[in-house]
Amino acid sequence: MRKSDVLFTMQYMKAKLYLRQKKTIGGITVEMVIWQLPAATPDRPHGFKYRLYCGRDKECLVRYDNETGKGDHIHYGNVERTYRFVSADQLISDFEADVMRLLGGKNV
Repeated sequence: MRKSDVLFTMQYMKAKLYLRQKKTIGGITVEMVIWQLPAATPDRPHGFKYRLYCGRDKECLVRYDNETGKGDHIHYGNVERTYRFVSADQLISDFEADVMRLLGGKNV
């Protein structure tokens, strides 16, 4: 099989759901969705596609995501900064720490 055939085949393989969790308490919504890709890509060299969101009344408090073309990054309201992805577990831990910090130490 040629390299181009492998790349074409991988392009159409399905990602596997790694984590899906959503909670809403007291008007705060926390949602985490992480997909494990069939292979790493130039945009996602770690092999994960994700969005982790915390918001109130449709207002984003914090969101971690890696949409195509933008790489790994965090939104704090309207402010955006890059994020250094280490592992899926570290991603979840970093997000949960931000949520607790933004909510004054409360766990949602």
